[in-house]
Amino acid sequence: MQSRLIGLRLGRPLVLGVIALALAGGTGAWQMSRIGIHQGYSPEQPIAFPHKIHAGDNKIPCLYCHYAARTSRHAGIPPASVCMNCHNILEKQTAEIEKLKEAVQQQRPIRWVKVHNIQDFVYFNHSQHVLSGVACQRCHGPVEKMTRIEQYAPLTMGWCLECHREHAHLPTNDFERAALSIKQRQQPTAGLDCASCHY
Repeated sequence: MQSRLIGLRLGRPLVLGVIALALAGGTGAWQMSRIGIHQGYSPEQPIAFPHKIHAGDNKIPCLYCHYAARTSRHAGIPPASVCMNCHNILEKQTAEIEKLKEAVQQQRPIRWVKVHNIQDFVYFNHSQHVLSGVACQRCHGPVEKMTRIEQYAPLTMGWCLECHREHAHLPTNDFERAALSIKQRQQPTAGLDCASCHY
């Protein structure tokens, strides 16, 4: 009888220990699966730049500031001179606009903090996506509503492939290939092979 009580006393902590270990392992596995995913990352910038005011309220197109996205792999951070195209003639002044003007007058670069980062082994070309008609919001989210920019999407391989599968219009047989016009054959399609992003 006494040995059964000892067994019950030892069994309860053992079961609780196993449950705690399973929960800790599950949490650890979930955290490990999130390595390299910076979804929600929203660092403070040296000058508070409200995309909500610029892209939202004033409806400035993304490609006005990030003009390199049309022709380059990188969208790029616009030079302060692009900001000054408007801020030289606007009368409204704020502390943040004064920081911008001071940097321009001193010819001092603004040390913006990069928000969207992908791994070094991934090749991503903005121009391919922009010229294919992919809206900036597809990857960057509703930037026109963001006061402080954040990484909206996970930017994982699975997330990218899901989009590529949705937009891949590849002919599946010779008949379909022959039916495509020359113009259709020349249009870029979303690649599904590894070399599209890894080379």
